[in-house]
Amino acid sequence: MKNVTRNTLLTTIERFCDAVPRTGAVTESYGGLTLFVRDGYGWPYYARPALGGPDPTVDDVLRVRERQRELGVPEAFEWVDEVTPGLAPLASDAGLAVVRHPLMVLDQFAPVPVPAGVEVRLLDPASDQLAEDYAAVQAVAMVGFSSPGTALGDSGTAERDNAVKMPSAAELKSERVSLRAGRVARAILADESGPLCVGSYQRAGDVVEVVGVATLPNARRRGLGAAITSALTRYALDQGAELVFLSAGDEDVARVYGRVGFRLTATACIAEPT
Repeated sequence: MKNVTRNTLLTTIERFCDAVPRTGAVTESYGGLTLFVRDGYGWPYYARPALGGPDPTVDDVLRVRERQRELGVPEAFEWVDEVTPGLAPLASDAGLAVVRHPLMVLDQFAPVPVPAGVEVRLLDPASDQLAEDYAAVQAVAMVGFSSPGTALGDSGTAERDNAVKMPSAAELKSERVSLRAGRVARAILADESGPLCVGSYQRAGDVVEVVGVATLPNARRRGLGAAITSALTRYALDQGAELVFLSAGDEDVARVYGRVGFRLTATACIAEPT
């Protein structure tokens, strides 16, 4: 998205973050906050500032936390710091730990090639292998995010294989529908040992967010994260996306995304119990 102001970018991202959960969640309003409650399969959602609503209060945060505990879902809040700067101190006052992450927007796409000996593929909703591929995406993500960052680690294919959990028929049907509708896309980088790195994107309108990029710890420092981000970004642009953005785990991860052409634009905040 060229020749637009930072405020316009953040407004577009704010609308996206409100729109995406609505395809798979019901909403509950708590003053200046909206709680998205997952309706179906997938990762649990979060609460975030109500689009166009009043400023959140500490009481709003406490009421949402109580509801999340009642539902048995993570007490998680997400927002853009520059859009709702007053929420961070309120979350802290409500007993939550606030973590800030680089929020990056694609500036000039810089394709990153797939390393030798590794192949990339997108999940195909028509494939007979979809269940296995979907399970592999979840397993690699589980192992990768258990050791966040870019440092090499010991966990690898054995831990991945132990983490594989095949989806139910209903879950697989939900995934197939989302893939066919273009609301999500998922990619796998694999060598002869199987999947090493995975990533996804979620889409609303002409906006795409790259999410869930994870590499097995013992396969890191090979350019896999940049390569799969590049493949997902290329696919998003080919599908007509006008804005592509993501949030990096930390500054080291942000440098990986910088290779693909993403530039720091703002700060994504996540608040969870200490």
